[in-house]
Formats: sequence, structure tokens, C-alpha cells
Amino acid sequence: MKICLCSDSFLPVVDGVGRVVYQYADVLSSHGHECSVVCPFMDFGFRGKYPFEVIDFSSVKTPSAPQYRTGIAMLDSHYAERIASLRPDIIHAHTPSFAGLEAMRLASKLDVPLIGTFHSQYYDDFKRVTHSDLLATLGVKFVVNFYENCDEVWTVSNYAAGILESYGYRGEIKIVPNGSDIRKADPENELTARARFHLDERPILLYVGQIDNKKNLPHVIEACHLLSRRGIEYQLVFVGQGRDQTSLRELSDTLGVDTIFTGHIGDTDLLDGLYQAASLFMFPSLYDTAGLVVREAAVMGTASLVAKNSAPAECIQNGINGLVCEDDPESICDTAFHYLVEMSDREKNDLRYNAKRDIPLAWDGVIYDVERRYKYLAEHFTPIKRNFFH
Repeated sequence: MKICLCSDSFLPVVDGVGRVVYQYADVLSSHGHECSVVCPFMDFGFRGKYPFEVIDFSSVKTPSAPQYRTGIAMLDSHYAERIASLRPDIIHAHTPSFAGLEAMRLASKLDVPLIGTFHSQYYDDFKRVTHSDLLATLGVKFVVNFYENCDEVWTVSNYAAGILESYGYRGEIKIVPNGSDIRKADPENELTARARFHLDERPILLYVGQIDNKKNLPHVIEACHLLSRRGIEYQLVFVGQGRDQTSLRELSDTLGVDTIFTGHIGDTDLLDGLYQAASLFMFPSLYDTAGLVVREAAVMGTASLVAKNSAPAECIQNGINGLVCEDDPESICDTAFHYLVEMSDREKNDLRYNAKRDIPLAWDGVIYDVERRYKYLAEHFTPIKRNFFH
């Protein structure tokens, strides 16, 4: 099949959606499909030697998040020339924003099915940028309108489906979870990571993702402060980059929490080493709609601490393959204390073993299901009139 994936984020920007789109394109290509990725042009990093085509369009920095870029595809004449020769059997939008609008334009022009995957809590994003409930509500109406004009709507978790429905979407939703890159743990990677970041034998509490308050990171730092007051020794490590790094450093300094900020890590072996070294993966986020990093931690045999009723908690059985806490620093502290102090070594080993056994999903298996759905939609598609701006 010829498949076109459209996303507003893609490598070298490292976020959940961009990484998911990369895995789709990479695995689909390895299965013999002709895959293209439509996304904004990035003027940094290296995007080459992919087994699929990247068709990018001129872009500018997003004011509220300068690591991202955005643009209107059809204003780029070079892009228009390249995309004119594209004849996909199916188009899959991973955003309702500008790349998603281009996906809808292409689907309407070429009379091919359009899948839309809902990944993010857009109301929260709109509210944070505009500081207006009214503008955030209008933004959400735009998002719902987009998905109402897709031929099929997917989300990455039941939690995400509930969010989309809370926005007012009333159509059918198909749950298609994200996968994991299954690989073996290498002890040498852990030794390298410990040496690189000067980590000693104290327990390591690890977070990987955007350094952003929306990920509940202030609660993590406050919980660690409470652990310190109980006399518990640990090392807190934040991996990633983001808009709130300065304020989170200041909070750590104010509370006396010695937090290591590694910045972005693009080296998979080095990141695997940190996952292996970690005693517990700290991810009490209520913002995330999937929790891809929880599965990645589990691949390396590290159990996660997640918030109750969150998307990452969907794959967690409390006390069996992970730990679940309430959404407050005291509960995060109590749960981490229980793991670090009250659980026996055997119980900790069982938790890690069960996390590695239960939580990872191989991308190959996920994509086989995706392929079957692509094929069905392409074979049974009836062209529709898309009334996007009604």
C-alpha cells in the first residue's frame, strides 16, 4: 500500500507524537509499504537515511513552544510540486492542526480515506497559550469538527477517548495503543549512564519526557522534598527539555532537592542505561494520553509510579507490575517511600519482572493490526463530502 502520515511534530523534535509517527513509518516501510511523512520543515538536526520519504513544508517557530515549527503547506511552492505526484491509498493524520488540515485537503482532493488519531489534551494546550476559557473552548470546537470529518477516528487509550468525548465528539472511536521498541538490556549501557551523569549507589528516581509543569513535575519535586524530610536518600533525574526547566530548577533549589537535569538524550543506548539504573520511573502525569515512556521503562525492567485514573495507569496493576498514587505530593511521596523502604528485594524484583512481562507491546504487532485496518478502509471506502468549516 501507499500510505501518507501527516504530523505537526517529527524528528529531530523528540516528543511522543513525533516518535509514534516515526515508528509507524519505519515499521510500515519494513513491511514493504511505500510510506511518506508530511510535516513542517526543521532547520536543525539530521533527517536522512530513513526507509521512507519525508515531504516537508516551509515553517516558522511556534511562539509558545519554539522547539516546534508550524506552517501552511500549500504556501510552499516546492512542497506543492512534490506533493502533486503523491497518490496514497490512505492518509493518516496525527494532528488536527496545520498538517492535519493538509491531510484533509489531500484526502478530499484524491478521494481516499482519512484516519485521524487524537493524541493530546488540546483544551489544556489552548488555555495555557491563550489564558482564555472562551478561546480554549472555540479551539476545542475546531478540533471536534476536524475529527467529525475523518472517515475513522483513533485514540491511543481509553483515557484519550474519554477526553475527546468530553470535548463533544459523538462518533465511533477505535482504540489503537502505541507500541514499544523491544530490545535487550545491556549492562554496559547502565555503567556508561552512571559514569556520564555521576550517579552513585543511592536509589534513582527517573523521569523522561518534556520538562513541563503539565507533566506534574512540581508534584514530583515536592514529593522528593518530603522524602528528604523522612531521611530517605535518592537521586532525582529529569531527562528531556522544555519550557519549564528554569522554574523547575528554581523549585528544586528552593526545596533543597538535588535534581539532575540531563537535557535531551538522543542516544538510545544512553537512555536505556538510565532506565536500567533507575529504581523507579516517576510518571504521575494526568496530561498524557498514552504514556509511551512507561512502556519504554518496562522494556528495561523498570516499574513505574503513575497517577490514579490517568492514561499511563491503564496498563498498571497496582502492586503487581507498577505503583499507583493519588494526584498530590504526599501520595507520591508515600508510594515512593513504600517502594524504597517497605518493599522487600523480592517484592521489588517481582514488580520489575511483571512490568517487563506485561507492559511492553511490540511495534510489529501493533502495526500488523494497523495494516489490516488500512487495507479494509482502502477497499471499502466511499468518497464523502467533507464539511470541515460548518
